[in-house]
Amino acid sequence: MFQTFDVIVVGAGHAGCEAAAAAANMGSQVLLITMNMQTIAQMSCNPAMGGIAKGQIVREIDALGGYSGLVSDESMIQFRMLNRSKGPAMWSPRSQNDRMIFAQRWRERLEQTHNVSFYQDMVKGLLVENGSVKGVLTGLGNEIRSKTVVLTNGTFLNGIIHIGEKRLGGGRVSEKASEGLTEQLISCGFESDRLKTGTPPRVDGRSLDYSKMEEQPGDAEISGFSYLPSPKPSTQKSCWITYTNTEVHEHLKTGFDRSPMYTGRIGGTGPRYCPSIEDKISRFAERERHQLFVEPEGWNTVEVYVNGFSTSLPEEVQYQALKKVPGFENVKFFRPGYAIEYDFFPPTQLNYSLETKHLQNLFFAGQINGTTGYEEAACQGLMAGINAHLKVKQQDPLILKRSEAYIGVLIDDLISKGTQEPYRMFTSRAEYRTLLRQDNADLRLTEKSFRLGLASEERMQIMSKKKAEVDDIKKIAATLPLESDDINDVLDEVFSAKIIEKQKLEKILLRPNVQLKDILRKSSKVREALSGFSTDGLEQAEIQIKYQVYIDKEGELVKRMSQMENLSIPSHFDYTKLQALSAEAKEKLIKVRPQTLGQASRISGINPSDVQVLLVYMGR
Repeated sequence: MFQTFDVIVVGAGHAGCEAAAAAANMGSQVLLITMNMQTIAQMSCNPAMGGIAKGQIVREIDALGGYSGLVSDESMIQFRMLNRSKGPAMWSPRSQNDRMIFAQRWRERLEQTHNVSFYQDMVKGLLVENGSVKGVLTGLGNEIRSKTVVLTNGTFLNGIIHIGEKRLGGGRVSEKASEGLTEQLISCGFESDRLKTGTPPRVDGRSLDYSKMEEQPGDAEISGFSYLPSPKPSTQKSCWITYTNTEVHEHLKTGFDRSPMYTGRIGGTGPRYCPSIEDKISRFAERERHQLFVEPEGWNTVEVYVNGFSTSLPEEVQYQALKKVPGFENVKFFRPGYAIEYDFFPPTQLNYSLETKHLQNLFFAGQINGTTGYEEAACQGLMAGINAHLKVKQQDPLILKRSEAYIGVLIDDLISKGTQEPYRMFTSRAEYRTLLRQDNADLRLTEKSFRLGLASEERMQIMSKKKAEVDDIKKIAATLPLESDDINDVLDEVFSAKIIEKQKLEKILLRPNVQLKDILRKSSKVREALSGFSTDGLEQAEIQIKYQVYIDKEGELVKRMSQMENLSIPSHFDYTKLQALSAEAKEKLIKVRPQTLGQASRISGINPSDVQVLLVYMGR
């Protein structure tokens, strides 16, 4: 009944979808196994993509040839570029999406991707022979063989849903948990642990009074995520902001004695940066209110997501407390919020390719590695799919450095440091964030992916054209002289000193608050010189001109650090014979088995003196 596949992907969430698409587009025969074909690419939590640092990841996925950016653009109901008031290293695209269209578009793209086959069943075990994975065993008793397997089980591994004192087995509301895999992997030498995440109530938008809330409209200009031409909405739906208050907090506290968080029924650690509402009012007791984002779920539904009110309190406590929020006085529930506890495997048990150290041909991606968020899961899935294909073809894996992509930062953090709580990406985690901007992901990554056979010819052509445009614009800016009549009106508007002698456009753009779009609006000379160039090319050129000094400084830092990154450590190096290493350092190094001295330096518990010991020894 079943052929032998190159890659089997277990799970059809964001990680699984990207893994299947990447491996298939590179030429592998892929089987995507999911427990429910109707929930492919389900947005289990909020109906949004991107945000701070997450938007950069979506653009990197797109630049590499993944589908998340395209699907986000096709399903968006609102777009905002966050942090526009800050420098471009902090700009982060975010979209509000139609939950149903998002899942529909993902499924359509997968079904239109050659080499992807589907099968609905639960995977309850792996076929293991001589330390290598050879396929999977399903709940219906089918043995399906493959050359590699990618596990993207999300929150389904022994998942338990908590609502107050109610406890239900499941990986998502109304969906059963996956059992058997954790126990088998432990028997193969893996360590596992438990994490927790949560979700807020969904409510009927018709029951809300938006006049008591602050409107949050989308941007007038929609740039979107994908570097390919993609449809953008002609109109947008607003989100809304409201706040809790002391009355809400006091009512929530009445349910604490029945909260699974405070009675010890939940043992897993929850996400630090997306706490439940009960956690917020406990940890930040001095605050009289907390912000809630009221987010529509789509174009043709009245369902609303109450972002910021994640909770596992009893349903009646959630309901009565929410009724005390301005605008929610007459709220009607679609379903209550809940917490979910699930198994994960500390990611220090992985290689940089996301292949496991204990079993060959087995890859992990997504929440199974201790991460949280669609974007973090999707980029891991993409990399696992790419590297599973490359493993089948007996080629070297694709490893992105910390200086090349946020994806590289994420994977290095996971493998070098591990995580005791759900890992979420932030711009502050990247030491080279001036290089890793959302606007230049295509320039950083598309050519690399094209050489592997993933990024399409169309992507490569668009990127090459943009690169050439940027070079031409920068040459014009460096040589175009501007008279006082050409530019002083613009300078006066932004309270910048007027010029009395000719100055090149490049020098004018180096001034604070002076933007190219304002110069183009006022100066016919500049408009004529730069006519015919794309908006994307003009923006990229302006960023490079304004921030070249900082870009060069980070580039020099990358070069200095590359010495340690390029210094390999043998995989079976005996750290115990280095007497100068601390006991903690030996323990951490033996556990993680870093591949380079650079990776060793980033392991939690490794101090600079330990790095010096390794550097001296490796130098010998």
